Amino acid sequence: MPYLTSTGTARRTGGAEQFGFGVPGYAHPLLAPAEWAELARPGTPLHWAVLNIDDGPGARPDPHCLEAAGRLRNARERAVHGEDPRDSVRAAGGRLLGHLDLAFGSRPFGELIADAQSFLDWYRVDGFYLGRCPAGRAELPAVRRLTSTLATLLEHGDPPYGEGSGPLVLGLGTHPHPGYAEAADQLVTFCGPWTDYRWSQVAEWTASYPPERFAHFVHGVPRTHLDEAMRIARWQGAGTIFFTDRDGQQGQIDPFAALPRYWDEIVSRIGPGISE
Repeated sequence: MPYLTSTGTARRTGGAEQFGFGVPGYAHPLLAPAEWAELARPGTPLHWAVLNIDDGPGARPDPHCLEAAGRLRNARERAVHGEDPRDSVRAAGGRLLGHLDLAFGSRPFGELIADAQSFLDWYRVDGFYLGRCPAGRAELPAVRRLTSTLATLLEHGDPPYGEGSGPLVLGLGTHPHPGYAEAADQLVTFCGPWTDYRWSQVAEWTASYPPERFAHFVHGVPRTHLDEAMRIARWQGAGTIFFTDRDGQQGQIDPFAALPRYWDEIVSRIGPGISE
């Protein structure tokens, strides 16, 4: 397999793992109403979705984002209480994460904590997505300090936010120093184009962890290669995915800001079914 570093390494490929979506950040709800509506749709196998107003919480509460956050929170409550059997993945996840831009370690600690507190106060997020997270050994202590403080905010807020601590997701886009695995709940170890993903390799140290610890985001995936992309994710041990055929061309800056054109198809492939 070209995407394994060692054919002798046992991967987490028993077939019983349930894929789910991690949505790295749709456009503002005013610009992407269909995308945000789909996240709350029964049967969408959602692990988590990121709310990003302006590389963070913005300067003040946004009424459109408040509404989108409320719909997502209500959808999870319905799933948790078993009102729709198709939402088993959402019941175990379905979280809203606030986007904190680490700028590869250059942003001050206090500034990041202030953004996190605004996300908690305004949007009642369940956890945080740490975008542009550094991946080197030298930056690991600072990242650990930040995630430890964020976990404390989530667990001991007044009132408590979410349900316990987390999830905390590191938006790395590459395999970091192995110590990062103990700094957060999940690591994004691939974020890039299909042309790179289909030949990508996985770090051998990841075999010590279960699939729910890793996420892969891939753009430019043709519909005809969806099965292959999912096989790669399984072999590489990723439990959370977001695949899209959009590629950031033709004037679209962020390929993950909108729904893939095969959204219903990929939902039906990895979830228990969609609501018509």
